[in-house]
Amino acid sequence: MSKGDMNKILVTGACGQIGSELTMALRQKYGNENVVATGHKTKPGPTLRDSGPFEFIDVTRRETVEEVVDRYNIGTIYHMAAILSAVGEQNPHLAWDVNINGLYNILEIARERELTRVFCPSSIAVFGPETPRDNTPQETVLRPTTMYGITKVAGELLCDYYFRRFGLDVRGVRYPGIISSETLPGGGTTDYAVEIFYEAIKHKRYTCFLREDTVLPMMYMPDCIRATIMLMEADLSRLKHHADFNLAAMSFCPAELVAEIKKHIPEFVCEYKPDFRQEIADSWPRTIDDSAAREEWGWEPQYDLAAMTADMLEKLGRKYAEGRL
Repeated sequence: MSKGDMNKILVTGACGQIGSELTMALRQKYGNENVVATGHKTKPGPTLRDSGPFEFIDVTRRETVEEVVDRYNIGTIYHMAAILSAVGEQNPHLAWDVNINGLYNILEIARERELTRVFCPSSIAVFGPETPRDNTPQETVLRPTTMYGITKVAGELLCDYYFRRFGLDVRGVRYPGIISSETLPGGGTTDYAVEIFYEAIKHKRYTCFLREDTVLPMMYMPDCIRATIMLMEADLSRLKHHADFNLAAMSFCPAELVAEIKKHIPEFVCEYKPDFRQEIADSWPRTIDDSAAREEWGWEPQYDLAAMTADMLEKLGRKYAEGRL
């Protein structure tokens, strides 16, 4: 089998929260025609659809992925397709099938075709109640209590196995909660930190599904995209870790975010009605030690809570004024 062209990139889950913005960043960097976006059922928005190739695949059906990889001579895969934490608890069988069997199919295709590089994201969901919650170490206890977390731990181990056993260059980071002004979240436990901005602008009030003092690690989407591409472009010889880099930018609780929003929208009101996601959040870290990422590939975030809040409100406020929200 051919090794593909490393500059020919496939993005799975390209209609998702991270995948949609990552695809556009990759197209800007490597050329529109060199980045093939793929999705399962969700139709791509006009920007994604009209800027480059788009194909429908099902990562749990290997032949649908193989056909696209071969047709476009793909050399690099960003495997963003996944079932997230909250949705995964409602449908654990689907989460297992997509997150484990889908990943296995991607890794096998990459191994057989000797692809250049694969990115497979992990998550802070790999941590559990026994994990130190403050300054969570790179090497620590991984005993998650959600199906999503379980699939991400297994995924990290599987990716590392493919690197050691087959020499496949697989890389990944443990994403914190991701906040975006472009795409709505896809069923995660940190989604409140995106929803709250929309509700603040549209209705000046929000009902939060987590307690006001629930501190979680978060990251603004521009930092998330930058970190992803930085890791994929890093010199392999510098990497001691591969598929499991801790990644951090900021940590805050809903009350802190509300206070920051009120600096811009003083009349904003938030009430708290914790649901099943509170138990998930309580099993996750509050702050993350990402020194391995900083040392091995130079990671450093650019956005803190104040900068992210101002940018989110400015961008969403403009969309609302234009009737696009």
